[in-house]
Amino acid sequence: MSKENHCKKKSKTKLAEGTAIRNIDAKECKSREPVWIKKWHLQYEHDLRILQVELMKMQQSMQASGQRVLAIFEGRDAAGKGGTIKRITAHLNPRRYNIVALAKPNETEIGQWYFQRYTAQLPTAGEFTIFDRSWYNRAMVEPVMGFCTDEQNKRFLKDVPMLEELLVKDGITLFKFYFSVSKDVQKERFDSRKTDPLKQYKLSPVDNLAQKYWNEYSVRKFQMLSETNRSMAPWTIIRSDNKKLARINCIKHILSNMDYEDKLPMEQLIPDPDIVVSGIEELRHMERNIMSPNKLHG
Repeated sequence: MSKENHCKKKSKTKLAEGTAIRNIDAKECKSREPVWIKKWHLQYEHDLRILQVELMKMQQSMQASGQRVLAIFEGRDAAGKGGTIKRITAHLNPRRYNIVALAKPNETEIGQWYFQRYTAQLPTAGEFTIFDRSWYNRAMVEPVMGFCTDEQNKRFLKDVPMLEELLVKDGITLFKFYFSVSKDVQKERFDSRKTDPLKQYKLSPVDNLAQKYWNEYSVRKFQMLSETNRSMAPWTIIRSDNKKLARINCIKHILSNMDYEDKLPMEQLIPDPDIVVSGIEELRHMERNIMSPNKLHG
């Protein structure tokens, strides 16, 4: 292998997250090799560490109080949901959180009430449950891909606000996140999956269809937000073209809306309003641009 090709191959290797900030004050020695890191990446690792400590405080407080939290993560494929969930749970006690990523329903589940397999996964006292995709499959993926009937989709949109209202009234703290990625960035991420061996597991036949049916998904997203953005269970939109900023600001949104002991001053937990957008703001944006799909956020 030529020196030039060797350098190109090495340039694709990434440091494990957190390595840079852990070694920022390391002294020079023969056993160490200097590596150049962008300043904004160091800041990201610094901020993430602080927020992950806050998440641990939050979890400890939840265990003491018995508080139940449910966070729903939705969005287009390659929008950054999984990476954000990974950073949220990285240092939490695994016995007190639960990530739910259900496969397609089996024969028994198909014959059940649609919400049944999801309600069985709701958090118990002191538990933080995360839905990596949720019952909202019936709002976007299923109707676009033809996996449900129009009647099933319409009934879901009418029923789900009532279900979520019951959950909130019963004391569950509910977060609903929609990760919004642009079409061009989504394509870049799909392409990277084809060349990065560590992302091979993410490859899916649905990837190309996500680009093909981009406009159809936009219409379904507008319908979903219109029908299910309610005061008791509002949507929070996360602009995720920059995955690192999306992670930091999503975590800030969670922490800023939770009460727990020894919490950082609120000004340190305020999300960037350009990254974290309310469901109402997103609806207004979509109403203005629904006839011009290229102007819509993902």
